[in-house]
Amino acid sequence: MTRVHIKPELLRWARERANFTVDALRNRFPKLEQWELDEAQPTLKQLEKFAKATYAPIGYFFLPEPPVEQIPIPDFRTVTNRRVGRPSPNLLETVYLCQQRQGWYHDYAKSVGIGPQAIVGSVRLDSSVEDTAESMRQAMHFDLDARRDCPTWTDALRHFIAQADDLGVMVMCSGVVLNNNRRHLDPREFRGFAMVDELAPLVFVNGADTKAAQMFTLAHELAHLWLGQSALSNSEVSILPENDVERWCNQVAAEFLVPFSVLRGELRSHVDIGSEASRLARRFKVSTLVILRRIFDAGGFSRAEFQGAYDAELKRLKDLPKGSGGDFYLTQAARVSKRFARALVESTLEGHTLYRDAFRMLGISKVETFYELGHSLRFPI
Repeated sequence: MTRVHIKPELLRWARERANFTVDALRNRFPKLEQWELDEAQPTLKQLEKFAKATYAPIGYFFLPEPPVEQIPIPDFRTVTNRRVGRPSPNLLETVYLCQQRQGWYHDYAKSVGIGPQAIVGSVRLDSSVEDTAESMRQAMHFDLDARRDCPTWTDALRHFIAQADDLGVMVMCSGVVLNNNRRHLDPREFRGFAMVDELAPLVFVNGADTKAAQMFTLAHELAHLWLGQSALSNSEVSILPENDVERWCNQVAAEFLVPFSVLRGELRSHVDIGSEASRLARRFKVSTLVILRRIFDAGGFSRAEFQGAYDAELKRLKDLPKGSGGDFYLTQAARVSKRFARALVESTLEGHTLYRDAFRMLGISKVETFYELGHSLRFPI
């Protein structure tokens, strides 16, 4: 039986990177504690299983020391204005996968003559928040009149995503790594990111977050595209970031969703804040969390009052029953963006992209699933 000598610190690094304790892995790897103390060595087969369990590339275990993994886009996540620590394998794999998809779509766009998207980098950090928000509303046809026909703000969110997709932005919304429902993305680690590319602008929204949070995250990440700056964010409507870029993007997102000039005319004084937030949420077709923030911006209550009202409303929304998973193929299109999915299916059917590569980027393994996805996207297969 072949055993391999792996440095204990590499085994410990992989376990901690995946946020596991020794106890959590003890049933699968009874001698893990001894491996980490260098009192025993795993077999090659055991090492392969351990690598899979901790989502670590097996080649990493043969390095002289644990690698320092860097997120390949600017990291603006903070907790109480301090940088967030080591990125999880789920986050890293999601960013790497989106880079692969973006690179593929960039080449596809060039091959079919899709030109640069004018919105990318069209403003600067000293640009007016109000003018930028208005530019975004006009470009995506997502003003208040367009939202009026949406029955609820969740319908408005779907419309918002579709409008961004039509504009040329790949909006990917998923709560798991690829289609692995055992590998959930943690909203406490990140809420979204933007990856700038003139031909293939991309926004990823953490689908494990509340629907209420997703709308603000999408607006925030789109502001990053307008600014022309890629970023990993922990954007939240209640936060007042110290980072200049994040603060500006938060302001643009809030103004985009609820224009201050309109809010002033709509806001009623001496009315119960809960009922007023619900009424304005229906009026603007946004979540009550965004409305609470805009009422605070308008001087409607103190910072402490706002935080209390926001926390109570966030708990209420989280306690609401969640819907079913829905149709797999609709979910799949949302996870990878309809724009990307249609382009990839078309290119694969025409023989320009290998099925193997398409399956890898979609996270599927069966030809039948690929064809059904094509059917759902209106391809005559």
